[in-house]
Amino acid sequence: MTETTQTATHGVELTDVAAAKVRALLEQEGRDDLRLRVAVQPGGCSGLIYQLYFDERLLDGDAVRDFGGVEVVVDRMSVPYLDGATIDFADTIERQGFTIDNPNAGSSCACGGSFA
Repeated sequence: MTETTQTATHGVELTDVAAAKVRALLEQEGRDDLRLRVAVQPGGCSGLIYQLYFDERLLDGDAVRDFGGVEVVVDRMSVPYLDGATIDFADTIERQGFTIDNPNAGSSCACGGSFA
């Protein structure tokens, strides 16, 4: 009997614009072994903060989705908080950087850095 492991998936969406920006950043780093990790951690003035960073690890319980060669990883504890969230990239005068539109956030702080 062989044991197969199946990696869980998650409900986070990555827009084409955000995926292109991630690809460009990875090319700048010269690395093809990194994934975009999205997590929710306690903190901020509203209770929870988002974390987005590149990670080479794949941990037990991680949920993974591929977006045209860009893997997005969410840890098991963050999956319910991020289900249905969309990650985009804005490059305007008003805002530059990755944004997260999360339907699970009941409220957020004035600076937009944390949510509840």
